[in-house]
Amino acid sequence: MSSFRTEHLETLVALVEEGSFEAAARRLSVTPSAISQRVKAMERSTGQVLVQRSNPVEPTAAGDIALRFGRQMRLLEDEAARSLALEEGSSGAVTVPLAINADSLGTWFMEALARVDSPGVVFEVFREDQEHTTSLLRAGKVMAAVTSNSEAVQGCRSELLGTMTYRAVCSPRFLEAQLEGEATPANLGRATVVDFDRKDQTQDRFYREFTGKPLRAPRHYIPTTADYARAILLGLGWGLLPDQQCQAEIGRGELVEFVPGEAVEMPLYWQRWTLDSPLLEELTEAVKAVAAREMHGG
Repeated sequence: MSSFRTEHLETLVALVEEGSFEAAARRLSVTPSAISQRVKAMERSTGQVLVQRSNPVEPTAAGDIALRFGRQMRLLEDEAARSLALEEGSSGAVTVPLAINADSLGTWFMEALARVDSPGVVFEVFREDQEHTTSLLRAGKVMAAVTSNSEAVQGCRSELLGTMTYRAVCSPRFLEAQLEGEATPANLGRATVVDFDRKDQTQDRFYREFTGKPLRAPRHYIPTTADYARAILLGLGWGLLPDQQCQAEIGRGELVEFVPGEAVEMPLYWQRWTLDSPLLEELTEAVKAVAAREMHGG
């Protein structure tokens, strides 16, 4: 890494973000040939291929490491430039990309972002399943992530935020119409289920734990957190909701926890670059503070 020139790292970041040599060249105001030469110079210095010449261009495993390094350098440069701009009374912005699971994003995480009191900072949030957020971190696309994976990605540190509690719920009308007033392994396997999207395995895992069998039920796919909860509330199907989205409704009789005592506990972790960045430190403290209040065991 020490042999990498700053312009080479900037070129790699631009190439991956833009997706093609031509687009990266336009962004950097150079020729596509110059982009190619810089990438080849990096590959010669590492002895490894860094990008797949596909459409769009994709980094290799080695390229992910170099890409993360390039983005870390850009963050430090942006923070310094922002500090100087603020001293001079002018505007500057640092973009912080984050990977957050949908349930955290829809319940508690936005308050953490609101606690970051740093002028000139903007956030780009990638919504991803908690089991897949670390893939974006590993690829260098984000600086931090909320994830269910406790094992720290290379170049990152991992801290337990707490545990979100999920309950299997449905509307009273759905309970009577499709579950005949009581959930059993047989009738629950036939009842319509609500999944967040096709990556969502939460309901499948719950049913497998409950019955020991795979779930073969008809499904709705509702890919926004608020609408997912509303679909269950309106009786479209059954599903698992975090306490933050169902406890009040259970108390009012609008939802029924149809398998009491079988709540699912989901530990969540905060993984972030191990970079000496005041901005990342401030964000981390805000995330931990809100998570400690909203989840168990943080």
